[in-house]
Amino acid sequence: MSLFPPASCPRLIVKIGSALLVDTDGTVRREWLAGVAADIAARAKAGQQVAVVSSGAIALGARRLGLAKGGRASLEDAQAAAATGQIALSQVWAEVLGAEGLTAAQMLVTLDDLEHRRRYLNAAATLDRLLSLGVVPVINENDSVATAEIRFGDNDRLAARVAQAAGACGVVLLSDIDGLYDRNPALEGARHIARVDRIDAAIEAMADTGSASGMGSGGMVSKIAAARIAGAAGANLAIASGRTPRPLSTDARHTLFVADKGASARKAWLAGGLTAKGRLWIDAGAVKALGGGASLLAAGVTGASGNFQRGDILDIADPEGRVVARGLSEYPAADVEAILGLGREAQEAALGYAPRSAVVHRDHLVLL
Repeated sequence: MSLFPPASCPRLIVKIGSALLVDTDGTVRREWLAGVAADIAARAKAGQQVAVVSSGAIALGARRLGLAKGGRASLEDAQAAAATGQIALSQVWAEVLGAEGLTAAQMLVTLDDLEHRRRYLNAAATLDRLLSLGVVPVINENDSVATAEIRFGDNDRLAARVAQAAGACGVVLLSDIDGLYDRNPALEGARHIARVDRIDAAIEAMADTGSASGMGSGGMVSKIAAARIAGAAGANLAIASGRTPRPLSTDARHTLFVADKGASARKAWLAGGLTAKGRLWIDAGAVKALGGGASLLAAGVTGASGNFQRGDILDIADPEGRVVARGLSEYPAADVEAILGLGREAQEAALGYAPRSAVVHRDHLVLL
């Protein structure tokens, strides 16, 4: 248990990619999965609560339905394959965990379930209760109803959001690769990166979007995005190879992304969000003020886009267009447009009512 031992990590999220769980012929790698279940059982016995984010439903369903391209030829095929495969996936998890004396629970979520604050809190409460009861939640995106506009698109980022909702301190992404390399690992001279303390432009440039198996929907880009989300919530994230019989009890090479210092739960949720209803552009003075912990005032806002309402999540961009913060708008879009660049007295004249203290208050704003 070299990765996230129970003594230092009370709650752990384990994500398993399609290529590890499903063979190229579309059958479940049951013996390997039984080994993972044994690892989870050992951790549970040692006091660790574990939730699993499991891919594989589309791949399993595509085989049963005889669909081309692994069920990904069209959105309709993917949805049908997911609906069919999810039953098989949940059954096999119930069986392998049951053989270890553990109870499995199924949770299917969409992007909206974790992007809308109230639904996010409901999902978090369910996760907390299941884990506290000693149950192993098996979580997957509800691909049978999700469309391009309302889906995560990969289970790496879903795992990071689940970690945030569950209050986990560790995430393991089991993959067909043993971590981050400074270039595509297929290239000569590629160097493995064992630890990342800060995700910057240099780290992002190392990512390769390819999925080695062809079955998954992610790649290193999605894994780094997941590490950023997990880190903002205070959870360390490891990318490790699952190409061993007992991947959660094997001391193997991996890449560890070290978490940021803890943020409030609400600000972590904001930082981890994947969708924003609009964008604000701000001047250099406002960028500096935000960095010092100030609220975003209308005087520093130079532009706005999107049809957002009060309470919606907004991206906040600097003069070069880089998103530097995210927060909840205190105004609808039309009112923000009316007070761009204005001081407080001018705002009241433009709005026809007393202005709020800020466009985005510091209590509802997080720096990225």
